[in-house]
Amino acid sequence: MLPESSRSHPDQTPGQPKRPRKERLGGRAVLAVVVVLAVLVGGSWVAAYELAGDKLRHGTKVAGIDVGDKTPDQAARALQAGLAGRMARPITVVVGGKRIAVDPADAGLSLDADATVAGGAAVRTWNPVDLWNHYTDGGDLEPVVRTDDAKLAALARRIDAQAGSPAKDGAVRLTSTRVAVTDPVVGKAVDVGELDRALRSAYLSSGDRQVGLTLHEVSPTIDADDVQKAVDDFANPAMTGPVTLVFGKSPVLLRPQQFAKAISLVAKGGELAPVVDATTLRRVLDRALAADRTAPVDATVRLVKGRPRVIPAKPGVSYEPAQVERVLLELVTRSQGKRKAAVKATVKEPSFTTADARRLRIKKRVSTFTTHFPYAEYRNVNIGRAARLIDGTVLKPGETFSLNKIVGERTRANGFTDGWTIQNGVFKSDLGGGVSQLATTTFNAMFFAGLQDVEHKPHSLYISRYPIGREATVAWPSVDLKFKNDSPYGVLVHAVVAPSTPSAQGSVTVSMYSTKRWDITTKTGAPYAVTPYKSQKLTGNCENTSGANGFSIDVWRYFHRPGSSAVARSEKFHTTYIPQDEVDCKAG
Repeated sequence: MLPESSRSHPDQTPGQPKRPRKERLGGRAVLAVVVVLAVLVGGSWVAAYELAGDKLRHGTKVAGIDVGDKTPDQAARALQAGLAGRMARPITVVVGGKRIAVDPADAGLSLDADATVAGGAAVRTWNPVDLWNHYTDGGDLEPVVRTDDAKLAALARRIDAQAGSPAKDGAVRLTSTRVAVTDPVVGKAVDVGELDRALRSAYLSSGDRQVGLTLHEVSPTIDADDVQKAVDDFANPAMTGPVTLVFGKSPVLLRPQQFAKAISLVAKGGELAPVVDATTLRRVLDRALAADRTAPVDATVRLVKGRPRVIPAKPGVSYEPAQVERVLLELVTRSQGKRKAAVKATVKEPSFTTADARRLRIKKRVSTFTTHFPYAEYRNVNIGRAARLIDGTVLKPGETFSLNKIVGERTRANGFTDGWTIQNGVFKSDLGGGVSQLATTTFNAMFFAGLQDVEHKPHSLYISRYPIGREATVAWPSVDLKFKNDSPYGVLVHAVVAPSTPSAQGSVTVSMYSTKRWDITTKTGAPYAVTPYKSQKLTGNCENTSGANGFSIDVWRYFHRPGSSAVARSEKFHTTYIPQDEVDCKAG
């Protein structure tokens, strides 16, 4: 058995010298200290981890506001409260020599507090370095600032309106006589992106809230090159001369002063493109075509500024507007001699053409006659209405004028009112009273125009304001005034009324326009076969009148060739007037 001294110690490697006992005791102490320290450090580590939680790092600041050691919700509320005053303060924008105060709300500026603090929120981790930084390295967080795009754009426009100048597109316009050019203008405006960045930077500033911006040139959409191209390629060629659209057999000539109204050059895709306004073009074409586009309109003759003028016929046309617009735009750029094209259309030609109207040879006034009448409002109404109805009547060779046919029945619906008429030698109230004044005037205009009397009936009583033996009455439907155009020319009837007033007589004038065929002279004989008047007492619809004798009278009409005193032929008109009884009228 080995001695005590020769036993191996468990901690001693065989062959090594044995450590002293004292050394072995010291090692145990160190181990104990390490164990104790590990326990202590581990506990702090856990405590640090637990204390950090999801709070922002210690010392974290946003725009000078300390949000460290706060949860994200706490930090967001602290930011909103701490920065509320700054966010409401206006920002001064200096641009183009102007100082413009901007309310942050006008730009839609706002602080996204949640997104801001999210960038500094703690990340739960056992990594000792991260835990160390949490408590020692908060730093500054960049605030997340939002803007509203629509509000920012509106603000930029307001700033531009005050400090900048708008870009203006060049333009080309066709007038009735020339090509009008508007030069383009380069504008100046702020850059929306620069404005956005400048406002964001100043939004949360506690100091000088002033930003400077630069105005940038803004090119117009339609520049000088675009304008010149439109002038050279379209406008100048268009104004070189007329174009002709052929509808069936009816050519319609449109001069530049006509079609220019319907064509405009508008900005499309960065250039000026010709466009036809369909409504305006239709108005232009309607002057040459029938107004309803389907029913033809015969030619006629009207007085224009006191002179007869042929009003051209209009064919009835149905067409596709879009196709006509395309043809028009194509024609106006063609060279002379090639500016005519047919358009697809259904055409109805008028029965009385422009050439027919010219052959009427209605050239000048060949007769005129005026009569006067005393004041009565019913006369103004009835004579005026009848005159308007016959005015403009055109009689072709061989046609007969009928006053009753043209004027129609005298009713309130037809524009007439009650007035005095002569019935069986007595004045009585009836619709249309006074129209005989127009009949007498028209008869005399016909008389001196040398036209053929077909039917006329003098008043039964002589009325002193009418030419004796040369007057006519009418009554619907039995008594009419008719005369025939027995000349080889057309006849245009023109009637006009000057209303009476309480202080002045009225007048009605009827004129005939044609080619002069006759000079007319007349002679009136002396009254004969006088018949004494009688006295009557009546009740009801009547008027008190003085008595006047009846009589007969003859009137002659002599026809002379124009400029000749020789009588080519003559005509006698015989009239018998019955007595005008003295009437004592009593109310019924």
